[in-house]
Amino acid sequence: MNSRQTINKQLLSRNLARRDFLQVGGLAAMGLGLASCYIRSAVASHSARAKSCILIWLDGGPSHLETFDPKPEANREVRGPFGSIATTVPGVHISELMPRTAAVMQHSVIIRSMTSPLGEHNFGTHYLLTGFKPTPALNYPAIGSVVSHLHRQQGDIPSHVAIPDMRVGGGKFVVPGYLPTSVAPFEVGGDPAKPDFRVRDLEMFPGIVDERLEQRRRYLEQLNRVQHAVEHAPPSDPAFEQAYRLMTSPSAKRAFDLSSENQDTRRRYGDRSIGQCCLLARRLVEAGVPFVTVNNRGWDTHNDLVTRLKDGYTGAKTPVGLVPSLDLAFSALISDLQQRGLLDDTLVVAMGEFGRTPKLNTQAGRDHWPRVFSVILAGAGIPGGQVIGASDSMGESPIERPVTPADLSATIYQLLGIDPKQTLQTSDGRPVKISHNGVPLKELVG
Repeated sequence: MNSRQTINKQLLSRNLARRDFLQVGGLAAMGLGLASCYIRSAVASHSARAKSCILIWLDGGPSHLETFDPKPEANREVRGPFGSIATTVPGVHISELMPRTAAVMQHSVIIRSMTSPLGEHNFGTHYLLTGFKPTPALNYPAIGSVVSHLHRQQGDIPSHVAIPDMRVGGGKFVVPGYLPTSVAPFEVGGDPAKPDFRVRDLEMFPGIVDERLEQRRRYLEQLNRVQHAVEHAPPSDPAFEQAYRLMTSPSAKRAFDLSSENQDTRRRYGDRSIGQCCLLARRLVEAGVPFVTVNNRGWDTHNDLVTRLKDGYTGAKTPVGLVPSLDLAFSALISDLQQRGLLDDTLVVAMGEFGRTPKLNTQAGRDHWPRVFSVILAGAGIPGGQVIGASDSMGESPIERPVTPADLSATIYQLLGIDPKQTLQTSDGRPVKISHNGVPLKELVG
C-alpha cells in the first residue's frame, strides 16, 4: 500500500467516526435549509417583484367549495353546509367562514381553475410543490429548495425554513429532489402556538459550552484542510456550520423569538397553530429569509365537514376549525405585512395538493378531487382584487382559463426574480429546467 492509499484509508476511517464526534444534540443530522455557495445566473434580482415568499401549505387538500369557490346556487349536496359572503371586490364571494379574508380581498388573487390529474396525496403534493409531475426517473426539488439553492444565505439564518416541519403529502416527498441535501429546509420542529415552544437545535445541547463547540469547529476545519489537500475538492460540513452559526448568532435567535411580539399582535393571528406559524413566518421574512413554508395539516376532510372545517371540536361556542383558523391567520398576515411595508416585497401563497369532490359523501365530507381547485395569492406587487379562471356550476371542472401546477410554479419563480427557463444540474451533470412547460400567468407577472 503506497502513502496516498494509506492517507485515504485513514481519512475514510476518520469520516466514519466524524459524525459521532461532531454531533451536538443531533446537529449532524439536521435538515437545514442552507443556500448554495453560488449565485446562479437564474437569479435575476433586478426583475424580482418579491424578495421572499411565504407558502401556506394546507396539507391534505382543502375544499375549494368551502373556501374560495363556493357554489351558493347549487343544490345542497354540492353547495355543502355553509353559505357565501361578499368581499371587498364587487362580485367576488367566498365562504361565509372567511369574513376577515373577504375584508382583504382587494390585496389578493384567487385562481379558481387550478387543475391536476393527480389525486393521491404524495403525487399531488409533488406536482404542486415542484411544478413537475412525479416520475421514477428523477426527484424534482420543491420551489423553496430551488430558491434556497439560487440565493446566497443572508447572515446566519437559513434560506428556507419550514414551520413546524416539512412532512407533507404522506411523508414520502423528497424536498431537495436532485439538488444537494443542504437545501432541505431548516425545520423549526415545534408548534409556535404552544406555551413551551422552542426552536429545535437553536440552543446549546445540555453540557455543551461555547468552548467545546468552538473546539469541535476547529477540529472540523483542520480535518477539512487535510481532506482538501488529499482529494483536491472543496470540503464542507454544511449542517455543522449552519448549526454553529444559528447557536452563536443573536440575530438568528431574535428572528425566531416569538415571545418578543406584543400580545395584541399575537391575538390578531389567532392562538391556533397556523396563526402563530404565520406570525413566525412574517418575522423570518422580515429578517431576510427568502422562503418560508408554513405546513398546516389536517385538510384531508373525508367526514364531518361542520366539525372539522368550522367548529374545530364538538360543542365549540366560537368556531376554531380549519377554515376560521386559516381566515384569521391569512388576513392577519396580509394586514401585518402591509402595515410594515413588507407586502410588496413578499409573495404569499396558500394552497394544498388538490380540492375536494363536488358532492358530499355519505359521511358528510368530501373526497379527493384534483380536476379543479383553488389557490389564493397576495403581495409581490401583483394586481389584487381579481379572480383568475372559473370552475363550472358544480365546482367539478375548469370552464375558463385552466392553470396547471407548472404554470403556478413558473409564476412564483418569475415573481421572485428567477427565470423559469433557466437550468440547474443534477449531481451527475444532467441539465434540468427550473420549470418544465410552465407559462407564468400574465395577469400576475404582466
